[in-house]
Amino acid sequence: MYRYTFLLALLLLFGCSDDSVVDNQTDTGLYFPPTDSETWESTSISEMGWNEEVVPELYNFLESNNTRAFLILKNGRIVVEQYWGKDILNIASFDKNSNWYWASAGKSLTALLVGIAQQEGFLSINDKTSDYLGEGWTSMEAEKENLITIKHQLTMTTGINHQVDDFYCTLPECLTYEVDAGEQWFYHNAPYTLLEEVVAAAADMTYSRFTRDYVGKTTGIDGTWIKGDYNNVYWSTPRDAARFGLLIQNEGKWDDVEVLSDKSYYNEMVNTSQNLNPSYGYLWWLNGKGSVVLPGLTISVPRDMCPNAPDELFSAMGKDGQFIEILPSKGIVVVRMGEAPDDSLLPVLFHDDIWEILTRLFE
Repeated sequence: MYRYTFLLALLLLFGCSDDSVVDNQTDTGLYFPPTDSETWESTSISEMGWNEEVVPELYNFLESNNTRAFLILKNGRIVVEQYWGKDILNIASFDKNSNWYWASAGKSLTALLVGIAQQEGFLSINDKTSDYLGEGWTSMEAEKENLITIKHQLTMTTGINHQVDDFYCTLPECLTYEVDAGEQWFYHNAPYTLLEEVVAAAADMTYSRFTRDYVGKTTGIDGTWIKGDYNNVYWSTPRDAARFGLLIQNEGKWDDVEVLSDKSYYNEMVNTSQNLNPSYGYLWWLNGKGSVVLPGLTISVPRDMCPNAPDELFSAMGKDGQFIEILPSKGIVVVRMGEAPDDSLLPVLFHDDIWEILTRLFE
């Protein structure tokens, strides 16, 4: 797993809470929890008219598959909030103030941050990556390196050779030519990771500060990027992950503040971004597309990303089953955090099993 300092992890584990109800509802019917406390309005499964008979099955399935946190929001209000097991240090019981890693679900947060950077005029996603990382950020000839744009990084189509010993490695010697940018889709972590350096260079500030200033201050999302080996992994409470889902559900707007005002970018982000993997946007997984290239593969599989879920579902998904998911038409956000239910890179079958149960819950 990801290496981090014991002291920093301890600091992340503790926080304060206040569960009193507060009215912060907009004219659209969406509720946004306040940013200066952990107050959060809730409702119940019975009040929603959902199928309560399914709840024990759902909870048993989640607990038996190493889940730590599971939340469902409806129009911003908490309908389900359950916790199991111990925190990351195996000291205290896991609860709403415990922090957990997003793994590759943090890619979708990066997609938002790149869109904000473009919106603020710091960059264009059609710019060459070398404009921000400098010439020689790969081991390619300059002609091939300069084909790679920020958009290729967002869409996993850089053409960088994935048949390397460590496809997390971001050093130039690990980044060699395979095909021209745009000609192959592969879930390659290193080009994604370098997006943080692109944003930091373009905005002339650290990636953590950019996240805090342009997302955290408005939404109350208070997570932390933690560096480990070549990765930079986002950690937060489950409620912070739910805040992110709510922000994306509302198309980048938090209450009356436009965090991401570029609607064209938002639409591109959560729709098919290239013709090689229809189930992938800008670092978001998309359902209902009929075929998908899964992590570790270069060929398409003739199935939806999640056959048991509604076609409109789109998801931030990470290793060990970290999910932040949105059903736009129903105003639903689902968050799952926890340890791995199995040993797959992305637990697709586990995810599909969750949605088989959720589909019956929402009946």
